[in-house]
Amino acid sequence: MSPRISIPELSFVVLIGPSGCGKSTFARRRFKPTEILSSDVYRGLVSDDENEQTVTEDAFDALYYVARKRLARGLLTVLDATNVQPESRKKAVAVAREFDRLPIAIVFDLPEQVCNERNRSRTDRDWNPYLASTQRQQFLRGMKDLQKEGFREVYRLSSVEEVDAATVVREPSP
Repeated sequence: MSPRISIPELSFVVLIGPSGCGKSTFARRRFKPTEILSSDVYRGLVSDDENEQTVTEDAFDALYYVARKRLARGLLTVLDATNVQPESRKKAVAVAREFDRLPIAIVFDLPEQVCNERNRSRTDRDWNPYLASTQRQQFLRGMKDLQKEGFREVYRLSSVEEVDAATVVREPSP
């Protein structure tokens, strides 16, 4: 049976997982392009290079500016970033609450080997295996307490097959 992810209309959906786990592909297949706020895209917008890590702070300033505008208008918004660190998730939950929106987490818990293979095949990036390992460790440390962090619902996808088969169903907000 394929995983069913129920998303209330008035939600801020936060994708969580290390690089290469399939967050962006998942988002593109299940959400409108205008609903997805990608940290990579915002890095590109502020620097002309989606891989330029030195502009991450500026990129997230711009991303959260747009997120606030969307959430204020009652529009479903999806944050496509690794979100493996508790501090990044804390900000997302705070912004959702600022607009009385439900913070929903979709967790991509795929094996590190899968992520590394995908990242090695990306022609648009230089991949550092040490970074993958660091992201994975940050990811594993913070996944137990997502509901305590304030996420209303937490959906965990644990295999490539689950990610591919998952369906997103939009529901009226409570």
